[in-house]
Amino acid sequence: MIYKMKSLFIKIGRRFLYRTIEKNLVDCKSVLDVGCGSNSPLGKMKLSLHKEGVDIFEPAILESKNKGLHNKYRIIDILDIGKAYSKKSFDAVVALEVVEHFKKQEAIELIKKMESIAKKRILISTPNGFLAQETIKNNPYEVHQSGWCENELKDMGYKCYGIRGFKFIRGKKGRIKYKPWFFWGVLAAISELLVFFYPKMSFGIFAVKDL
Repeated sequence: MIYKMKSLFIKIGRRFLYRTIEKNLVDCKSVLDVGCGSNSPLGKMKLSLHKEGVDIFEPAILESKNKGLHNKYRIIDILDIGKAYSKKSFDAVVALEVVEHFKKQEAIELIKKMESIAKKRILISTPNGFLAQETIKNNPYEVHQSGWCENELKDMGYKCYGIRGFKFIRGKKGRIKYKPWFFWGVLAAISELLVFFYPKMSFGIFAVKDL
């Protein structure tokens, strides 16, 4: 029973994020998924658009390809996307849980390259503040090297929204920190709506920039 409830609340949280992403891609015909990993949220979208995924870690690309999450893939260092893609070649460029894996200046340069490639819109999601994370599934690129806050992204021209509920409820890998899990899981799910317009209180930040 507890396991089923956990699964339900996890699905509710993910679905909220998926719908937020979908809403910002509804007028797009193509999207470049930077640092797509093995299980990109874009794979859950029902929108009819061309999706291209890029990542440096080949096993993640192969897993994503087996799931059929994107239409096309490239294995490259995503810091080199400015060389691999021409300007204004995709309607949207997204980096979902990516910028925190780079040192701050590297991530800023990556965002600038994303803005150059996009015609319409940039979408970024990242933890709110620094969240420690080490290697996962033998992928050394999963280590977190920086933390981001609302004001930093706002200063770069992004509108910011809160995702994944209250920040204090979640810990490493976004897991609920407290027991009983049912109570805190319910609160986390409900607070998804409460923190959407108050990202300073949220576990994660969803940032959007129209070009």
